[in-house]
Amino acid sequence: MTAIVVLALTLLLAACAGDQSAMHPAGPYAQGPHDLIVPVLWIALGVFILVQGLIVVAIVRFRRRNEDDTELPVQVHGNTRLEIVWTIIPAVILAAIAVPTVQTIFETMEEPDDPDTLLVEVIGHRWWWEYYYPDYDIYTANELVMPVDTPVRLELTAADPGRSPEDGVIHSYWVPPLAGKQDAVPGQVTHLNLQADEPGTYLGQCAEYCGLSHVNMRNRAIAMTDEDFDTWVDQQTQPAEVPEEGTLEAEGREMFYGEGLSRSCAACHQIWEGDTARAPSQGPDLTHLMSRDEFAGAIYDLDEEHLRDWLANPLEMKAMQPERGIGMPDLNLSDDEVDALVAYLLTLDPEDS
Repeated sequence: MTAIVVLALTLLLAACAGDQSAMHPAGPYAQGPHDLIVPVLWIALGVFILVQGLIVVAIVRFRRRNEDDTELPVQVHGNTRLEIVWTIIPAVILAAIAVPTVQTIFETMEEPDDPDTLLVEVIGHRWWWEYYYPDYDIYTANELVMPVDTPVRLELTAADPGRSPEDGVIHSYWVPPLAGKQDAVPGQVTHLNLQADEPGTYLGQCAEYCGLSHVNMRNRAIAMTDEDFDTWVDQQTQPAEVPEEGTLEAEGREMFYGEGLSRSCAACHQIWEGDTARAPSQGPDLTHLMSRDEFAGAIYDLDEEHLRDWLANPLEMKAMQPERGIGMPDLNLSDDEVDALVAYLLTLDPEDS
């Protein structure tokens, strides 16, 4: 009965996982661990059934039926042959699991020898992911864009306390359909390989508890055809356009850089207009904000309505700690200020350039 209940709960939890499941691999670096999980699962199930079965037999066969029943089962303590057998069997099982496990770890972590491998530097912040493509000098956030059928080599770290004093905690990068988990640690660089067999959006999240808004630290891997990826790269390497003077959008740009606001948006965010070198910023790079589908740690659709709500009251939309320098502060914007900033942010779309 216990086995049936456990199996039912397992199937229920697996069904709830949906697209964010390691049981639905969509690339070779997820297929390897999947091919290891399945036989290990069957071995574990066999061991579970055997052990639980012996317990049930012992309970039923040797239970005390009445007060006069004092007969004890045959004692096997000190039986050398039996003790050798039940020591060797688990050792053989563990060895059979350990060998392919270690082999799979090395295979999935080894640097790809494909010359087309895409290198992406990833920094975990509280609570969002920053991506930098060094081959193209592209900064973006929360959505990892990658070409299909091409290995992607991630260099992972977490925001260093020296760069952001309250931001130095461990995160764990995980996109289940494409690869296993890998920690992102301040001051260290770890690596993870990804590859998608088909175009699509693959869901992921931070898998290491990192504080107040850990649950709101999601990520997305978006696999594109080579042609679409080349188009994306071309768009992302273009500077943001400056709105025409006298427009609402231009007013919003002035506010973004601090004119009329008590705190400049540009103090935390970068919008690259081509006049200076591109560089990382404390908050997400917004140069081509509207090319993304989601924002705020990939928890909200990126559209005018959500942008307006976010600027009006970010702390109602996501748990953050701006008093400690973590997350988006409430700038107490008026409706007119929100209108101007939203109008400007909506122009940050490379497809309109």
